[in-house]
Amino acid sequence: MMGNKVHWEHIYNTKDAREVSWFQEHAAQSIQLIKNSGVNLNCQIIDVGGGASTLVDDLLDNGFSGITVLDISGAAMRRSQERLGQRASQVTWLEADITQAELEANFYDVWHDRAVFHFLTNEMDRVAYVRAVHRCVKSGGHIVVASFGIGGPEKCSGLNVMRYSAESMHREFGDEFELVDTTTELHHTPFGTDQQFIYCYCRKT
Repeated sequence: MMGNKVHWEHIYNTKDAREVSWFQEHAAQSIQLIKNSGVNLNCQIIDVGGGASTLVDDLLDNGFSGITVLDISGAAMRRSQERLGQRASQVTWLEADITQAELEANFYDVWHDRAVFHFLTNEMDRVAYVRAVHRCVKSGGHIVVASFGIGGPEKCSGLNVMRYSAESMHREFGDEFELVDTTTELHHTPFGTDQQFIYCYCRKT
């Protein structure tokens, strides 16, 4: 996965954040699922691959305070930091490959990922990712993972991707996580095309 760092730095150094297919003005579905989890505003939330995402803006707007954004691309995170201005200091920023990152154990109440997991086409990368989730999410904590659905594209940003149903996504994480809710979203890209996303919300038992 780390070999893709050059790829993602190039993307965010050469394109505006609004010019990528996964851009959302607001992360409405993610915010709703996080709110539905019942966590308090002081909980610890990590947004994996959230470099240039507007989820951090929405979380701050909703009063959440313990926010960490992790991304393999420093350029992507700088986009968000510039957009947030002084508010960027309220967020913890981690430039790392999630399959190799050393995160604090049993620390996060919510693990959020929109559009990272489906890029992990190598099984060992997925195993490393899931191992990080198991290690870092508190007992009783929550994960919200969104990836391309079965009807989604087979490639994104020039890279091959995995596509999931709710059931196949849940299987990746195992019985330690209870599948609580799932929803399908038709994401309208800035280019006028549609992409099917599947959102899975699970609770760590």
